[in-house]
Amino acid sequence: MQHSITGSSALSARPCFTFYRPSGWTLAAAVVALIIATPILTILGFLFYPGSGTWQHLADTVLADYVINSLLLMLGVAAGAGSIGICTAWLTSMYSFPGRQLFVWSLLLPLAIPAYIIAFTYTGMFEAAGPVQEWIRESFNLRYGEYWFPEIRSLGGAISMLSLVLYPYVYLLARTAFLDQSVCALEASRTLGCGPWRSFFFVALPLARPAIVTGLSLALMETLADYGTVQYFGISTFTTGIFRTWFGLDDSVAAAQLSGLLMTFVFVLILLEHWSRRQARFHHTTNRYQTLPNIKLPPLMGWIATIACLLPLFFGFLLPVGQLTQWAIMTFSEMVNESFYELMLNSFPLAGAAAVLALIPALILGYGNRNRATPLSRFLVRLSGMGYAIPGTVIAVGVLIPFGALDNSIDNWMLKHLNISTGLIFSGTVFILLFAYMVRFFTVSLNSVESGLAKIRPSLDEAAKTMGYGGFEILRHLHLPIMKGTLLTALIIVFVDVVKELPATLVLRPFNFNTLAVRAFELASDERLADSSTAAIAIVFVSIIPVIILSRTIAHSRPGQPQ
Repeated sequence: MQHSITGSSALSARPCFTFYRPSGWTLAAAVVALIIATPILTILGFLFYPGSGTWQHLADTVLADYVINSLLLMLGVAAGAGSIGICTAWLTSMYSFPGRQLFVWSLLLPLAIPAYIIAFTYTGMFEAAGPVQEWIRESFNLRYGEYWFPEIRSLGGAISMLSLVLYPYVYLLARTAFLDQSVCALEASRTLGCGPWRSFFFVALPLARPAIVTGLSLALMETLADYGTVQYFGISTFTTGIFRTWFGLDDSVAAAQLSGLLMTFVFVLILLEHWSRRQARFHHTTNRYQTLPNIKLPPLMGWIATIACLLPLFFGFLLPVGQLTQWAIMTFSEMVNESFYELMLNSFPLAGAAAVLALIPALILGYGNRNRATPLSRFLVRLSGMGYAIPGTVIAVGVLIPFGALDNSIDNWMLKHLNISTGLIFSGTVFILLFAYMVRFFTVSLNSVESGLAKIRPSLDEAAKTMGYGGFEILRHLHLPIMKGTLLTALIIVFVDVVKELPATLVLRPFNFNTLAVRAFELASDERLADSSTAAIAIVFVSIIPVIILSRTIAHSRPGQPQ
């Protein structure tokens, strides 16, 4: 008995420490996350630098314009994209009218047109020397200045252009939310005396609020990230200010601090989106999902609904693509030459390489977090996934500063010890461009990988381990074959995003290296709008691919539909 008490006392006196031994996948995930988060951490670090004379000059002169114009753009796009997206989503979800089946997927088509391309196109059509104002002058025997016509190159024009190409974000998520709603809730509101409009405002809209806020957040992040439209229209925003500070005033510290201030806007949007989801107190109270009512509208109301859906599609896709196609046919023989094929050879392989490079670390982080998730690993994954929310100009600044310093350090050391100049190994080559793309679009791949892994039961991993498979073998032989459709979708979406990307490419491209997006922007900036159409139409046609994928996804998004 004494021996038993002593033994138990000795056992209880041992220190109860549990040492966490991270796996190789977890360590690899942590390293990858820190590497990808380098640009964001660089920008955040510069916020603590003391303000220079340039920063004081910006604060005294143009900083207020940057803030005000950026806020006005956000408010205008929120109103424009929000109203278009919500109304068209509700009509195509609940009502039957002429052309409804066509609008269900075609309302996503404006996503295929980058905002800067639609801005060039509308400027060419509606400026003083454009065909529309020429027709007005000839038809009514007027001279320029004798009639009123809205100025396309203005803040209102930029809001209109951005709203036309960004409303599909709201439409996509709002329609998915409307399709997911139970008809029982809507029927209950009808029994309480609510008409169609009251049911929409007091039942359907509150239930869809988190999805709508998420769509608006995505649209506003794209608004803050836009450079081509605001630069071409001459509007002073944070993105144009970063370019001017970096290249005009040659002050990288002030440019980084401007980037940090812009990042605060993005973080506020992200926090508002999360806050909205937490504050939502509207829930489905039934799991019964019946067929949506698909109410047939009377003829007059049906044609009004058709026009309401046709207008954003016409002005956001059909009209600009038609004008681009006309210009491309006119300039085809002149513009489609060896240099155009060189642009394609620069753009498409670069986009393919960036898509693969974004997918590899996403697999490492996603699988590492699946194996052994810790608060630190989850934080690193979220931090590295912030790149998609950060504008391309900010990513460019955050990438160029550390890699420029690394190049200078290597070059100085080589000159000192070997009398050899290495030049710009990283910051002067395609490497830095690929790294920036990987950071910018890593989130797309990560979300696809995480969603694909979430569909695989952990019991499959355990069964594979009992058969002697290691972590890499499980990923290679089990997970990758199951997720191949999801991974292919991620590759396609990142590929198209890179083809369309403009601001980071403008800053980081090597000397004498152009892409389709850069060439279209350069030609349009030189007022050669028709000449820019061939590069622009190539971007648009390539960008239609993910729109088709999204339209197929949304068609099967309602519970009970075949996947």
